[in-house]
Parts: sequence; structure tokens; C-alpha cells
Amino acid sequence: MATFMGPYSQSIEPDIRLEDYLDDKLQSTTDLENLDTLLASVEYQRSQLQSQLDDATKELEESRKSSADRQAALSSQIQEFQTLQKSIDVRLQILAASDAPDEAIRRLEQPMKQLHKVDLAHKYLLLLQDVEELRSAARSHLPQSPKAALEPYSRLKQLSMRLKELQPAADEAAAHLVTHVANISSNLWDEMKQTMWNELEAVLTKRGWPKIDPQLEIDDEWRECFEKLLDLQVPELIYSKDVVTLLPIDVMAQIFVKEFRFHFMSDKTTSSPQAIGTHCFPWFLALVERWEDFLRDNFTYIVASKLHNSAASGKMVYMDPVCAFISSMLPVMREKVNSAMVEAVNSPTFLSSLIAQLLSFDEALRSRFNYDGGDVENGWGGLTAEVLDKDFAKWLRAEKDFALERFQGIMGSQDARNIDYEFAGAGKTKPTYGAVRVTDLLRSVTSQYERVRRFSHKLRFLIDIQLAILDEYHSRLRGSLEAYQSLTSTVGRTLHGVTKEELAALEGTGALETLCKVFGSSDHIVNTLKDWSNEEFFVTLWEQLQARAKASEDQTNLAGGMSYDHVKDRTSSTVGTEDDGGVLFDETIVAYTQRRERAADFLIEALVESHHKAFRAYLQRPQWTTINEDISAADPYQLGITAELAEPLRILKRNLEFLSRALGTAVFRRIWRSALDRLNMLLWSEVLMSQSFTTYGAAQFARDLHAMFSTLERYIPDGSGSLRSLEDAVRLLNLPIEPQEGVTSLKQATDRVFTDNTQAKKLLEELELDSLTPANARQILYRRVENSE
Repeated sequence: MATFMGPYSQSIEPDIRLEDYLDDKLQSTTDLENLDTLLASVEYQRSQLQSQLDDATKELEESRKSSADRQAALSSQIQEFQTLQKSIDVRLQILAASDAPDEAIRRLEQPMKQLHKVDLAHKYLLLLQDVEELRSAARSHLPQSPKAALEPYSRLKQLSMRLKELQPAADEAAAHLVTHVANISSNLWDEMKQTMWNELEAVLTKRGWPKIDPQLEIDDEWRECFEKLLDLQVPELIYSKDVVTLLPIDVMAQIFVKEFRFHFMSDKTTSSPQAIGTHCFPWFLALVERWEDFLRDNFTYIVASKLHNSAASGKMVYMDPVCAFISSMLPVMREKVNSAMVEAVNSPTFLSSLIAQLLSFDEALRSRFNYDGGDVENGWGGLTAEVLDKDFAKWLRAEKDFALERFQGIMGSQDARNIDYEFAGAGKTKPTYGAVRVTDLLRSVTSQYERVRRFSHKLRFLIDIQLAILDEYHSRLRGSLEAYQSLTSTVGRTLHGVTKEELAALEGTGALETLCKVFGSSDHIVNTLKDWSNEEFFVTLWEQLQARAKASEDQTNLAGGMSYDHVKDRTSSTVGTEDDGGVLFDETIVAYTQRRERAADFLIEALVESHHKAFRAYLQRPQWTTINEDISAADPYQLGITAELAEPLRILKRNLEFLSRALGTAVFRRIWRSALDRLNMLLWSEVLMSQSFTTYGAAQFARDLHAMFSTLERYIPDGSGSLRSLEDAVRLLNLPIEPQEGVTSLKQATDRVFTDNTQAKKLLEELELDSLTPANARQILYRRVENSE
């Protein structure tokens, strides 16, 4: 195919495309017949492309011309701007050199200030005009429609609050205006209340209030006035954070307030501060009780209908007319109590009495009339709480002085150290009269503060008074034991000396009595404190202490100014820990338990010493080897007791008799078990293992032991069990010389015991002597004179 070279060909690329085009269109000879048509089409396309190219060339020329024109215009504008800038710079220089503008500003400054003041004064006038209009609007609705009066009053109140909010940002400006609006708002509220107050007061005067029958049902006019006054106060009741008194109840209560002042705050004898508990409090309670049914029957529905589903509906001081009446009367009672406290703080006796009476008065209002003071969750703190917030330290000091004085009186009484055998029945440990009176004193102290509401006050009473008394009494018991030890020990007598009177006091049962006093008193304190630890009051106090100790980050002031360490040392080491087994009196119980255990140890030693002295002559008796040809004389049941045993038996009986009265059954048996173990060892070593016995001597020893067992069994059932080994040993020692039917002879037993351990154990099993060992059996049989021969 020939290559076509067009006039616009610039490179090889168009030729290639042309070649491809012709190859596509002229693929056969038949296509040559259409060559004219093809050329015409190509020529048409070429003309179109040439037209497009001409148009594009024209547009390019026009764009270039337009761009040149814009560039020329921009250059002209830049030139004009630079010229203008230079002109402005020149003018500024001229202006800076001139003082005409400053002078003009100074001349206009004063008129502008005046204008500002005029504008501000105009705004002030408009604001005052609005305030006055709101006040007039509120007045216009009274006393017919208190609800309608509340709308302009609310707007006025909001305006006053808004002005106060804006004042700090304005550098405390317009103080007089803010104060004026606040005063207008406050005075308007007082005026509105007074207007409605007067209306209800007039109704009450016509009805002869309060000289009416408490069973009377109020009429419609009275009820309407009550409702209107309550309507006026509803927003205050709903939005006030503090408890407020109900206005209609205040109107009804004012006559009683005046009566109260006449009787108890004048120059009448009933106004004496000392008469507050005998006249004032009973009068107040009787007044509330008299009108209780009247108030609830006539006004409960009205109050409930006004406050239903509001924030105030959960407070009894609003919903219960009786509680509302109490709230209305309490301010004058508070005034009376405060005036009485002025005198009471200078008289500890009167202060103690007044607080006790005040606690009873508060509790009466809570329990009899369900008064909660508006605090549904925690209840009413009472007038006592208000008083103690200021004067608790003085009251605590007065009560502590009284308690310590009574404690000293108890300890100084003649019978304080005597055992109170009538305190409990048989089988119970007996304390001293002093211990019983001390716990009674502590109970009375508890009654003084258990009704106090604040936790820190309760804890201070517990630690500063009750635990202080317990510590003092514990020191006395410890001193008694130390004095006893110094009198009974060689070292103590040498260091401290001893008088004849002191030694005489320990004679007989004197030592046992001294120790039983300490033991019984300590036991009584321990048992009392354990019982108290389960009482609701002390359990609650302990739980509050634990909660506070765990939550408190200030270890230096856990409660009432006392540190964590101080409280822990005085109460329980488990304070503030996860240990749930602690109680308030842990440390005190431990201290008294130690005194009790120490006294028990001394009791055992005193019994051992008493028995050792009593048996001294018996231990030295040389007649165990007496020979008697009369075979019947070897029967223990036919013999009398050894003469030297009469005194030990008397001492045993005396000690048993005394301790059975002074100690509880369990303690009595435990102490005697230990003492008899020692006596068993004494007789075993000093008699059985130290003496030789003929048949008659062994029988006599068996008779003596039987006499001791009989004495013990009268006071301690099965008490001879502590001497079981000695009893078995004496049975073995009393084997007959000659064989008898069903009875092992002495020779047979000796032969078997000394054969080997196996034969010895079989013999002991046959004789049912289970407390003896083969070695014991050999030693015992060796003590028979017949065997030694």
C-alpha cells in the first residue's frame, strides 16, 4: 500500500495512522470502487478539523489580548494604590504632629459620661418601676388569691437573686440597688405572710381559739384560710433546703408560745431554770398530746393534698400536722433551754440533771409523736445535740467527776471487799460487793449517754469514764494480788516486811478469801463485759467504730479528738481491721482475764501450801510398820483413822466448804483437781514411796485414804479421781499374804510383777489397776515389809 503524505504531516506518527486507516478501508479491489466516497468523507472530516483549528486559534488570540488588558489594568491599580498610600502616610504625619483630635476627645469625654449616667439612671428607673409593679401586682391578689400573688413575687425574687449573681462580676457595683431590691423582696414576702396571717388570726379569734373542744371539726372558713396560707408557702416548703415551720400552724401556735413565755420565761417561780424538768417539759408534752388528735383529724388531708408528689411529701414535719406543731413550738423551747444552760454550765450537778432531762424530752418527742425534725434518714438530733455541740466537754467533765467520786465512795465503803454470797445461787462464782456496785455504776453511766446521738460523744463517754473506771478497778485488783504475793513469798517478806496483823489475816481461810475476792471480782467484770458486748447499744457502737476506722484517713483524729492508736489501745486491737470477732471491751476483758487466771493460780498454790502444812505430822508418822496378830484388824473398814489425819481432814473440809460457796462449780472442780494432783504426788512420794508397810500399816493407810475420799466426795462428786493412782497403789499394797478364793495373794502378785513386764501388765489388768505401770507396781510391792523379808 502506497504511503499518503498530507500537507499537514509533521512526523512519522500521522503516516502510520494514515496507513492503518487505508489498510482498514481498502482491503480488497472492491473497496477501490468506493474510493471517491472515501475521499469525500476524508475531505469533509479535514474541513471540520480545519474549522475547529481556526476557532481555537481565534480564541487563543482573544485570550492573550484579554490577559494583556487585565495586566495593564492591574498595573494601573497598583500604581494608584501606591500613590494613595503615600498620600495617607503624609496625612498621618501631619495628624500626628497636631493635637486637635485629643482636644476634641477631651471636650467630648464629660458629655459622654453624663450621657452614660443618664442612660444608667433611666435603666435604674425602669428596673425600679418593674420592681414596684411586681410588688403592687402581688399585693393586689391578697388575701383573695395567694397563688396568683406568688407569680409576681416569684419574678421579683428571681430578679433579686439575679442581681446578686451579677454583682461580683461588676466589681460589687450598684450595691444600693441590689440591697434595695432584696429588701423589697424580703419585705414583700413578710407583708404577704402577715396579710394571710392576719386573716387566719381573725378567724381563730372569732372561733375562740384555743378555748374549743379538741374533738371539734373545723368549719369551711377556717379550712379555707388554712389552705390559702399554705398555698402561699408551698414553693418555700418545696425548694427550701432547711426545715421551715408551716405558717398556718405558726398562727395557731402563737397563743401557746405566749403562754409558754408567761409561765416559763417571766418572773414566776415556774420560770426557774431548775424547774425546767418538772414543769416546762411536762407542760410542752401535755400540750402536744392534748391537740394531737385535733390537728391530725382536721389538717392532715389539707397538707397532703397541697404537698402530694412534691419534694416535701416525704418529711413528717410537713405532712404530719402534729410534727409541724412541734416545729412551731420548738424555737421558744430552744430559747428556754439555752437560757437554762447559761446557769447549768456553772453547776455540774444541775448540768448533769438538765442533760438527762433533756435527753428524755427529746426521746419522748421521737417515740410518742414520731418527730424526726425533717431528717428522714438519720432522725432528729434533738435539742440535746444542739446543746452538746457547744458544751459537751463540760458535761463530760461533770459526769466523769461524779462517776469517779461514786467509784471512790464504793471502794471506801466497809463491805466493798466482802464477798457477796447472795449475789447468785449455788454453783456460781461470787463477786465482792464492790465489784457488783462498780458494774452497777458503769450501767448507770451507760444510761446517761446511750441516748446521745453523736458517735464521738458516745465513744468519749465510753473511754474517758467507763474504761477509766475499769482501769482503776483493775489496778486495785492487781495491787491486791501483788500485796498477797509479797506477804506469802520469802523474797516479798524480806523486801517489804510484814506485820503480825497481815500474817494473821492470811490464817485459816484468810488467804483463800483474799484470792477469791480478786477471782470473783475479775470473773464478774469479765462476764459482765462479755454480756454487754452482745447488747444492741454496744454492738452498734462497735460497728460504727469499725466503719469509721476503716474509712478514716486521718489517724490523728479518729473520733472526738482521739487518735486511732489511742482508741485501739483502749478498746480492741482489731479496730480498723477485717477481723469480725472483736468487741469494744477486748483489751479490758484480756486484762481482767489475766487477773482472774493469776488469782486461780494463787488459789491452787494456797491450797497446796495449806495441805502441805496440814499433812506435815501425818507425813512423819512412823507407825506404818506396826504388827497386829489379829487378822480382823487388817480390815480397813474396821479401823479408825490415824490420829494425825484428823487435822488434815478438818483443813480439807474447811477449804472445801469455803471454796464451794465462793466459786462456781466448774472453777471449783478445776482448782481442786490441780490441788489434789499435788496432794496425790505428796502422799505418793512422802508416804507410799518413803515408808514400809506391814499388812496392818497398809490397811491403816487404806482407811485413811477412804476417809479423805469420803470428805472429797461430799463436795466434789467423783472428786477422788484426782487421787486415782494413789487409790490403785493402796489396793495393790493391801494384797493379802495368804491366798484367798478369787483374790491374788501378795506372793503371787510379787512373783508375776518381778517376772517381766508382760506378766506385770497382765496382773494389773486382772486387778483393774489401770493407772499403774509395771515399774510402779514393783516399787509399791517392794514397800511391803513381808516382801523385803
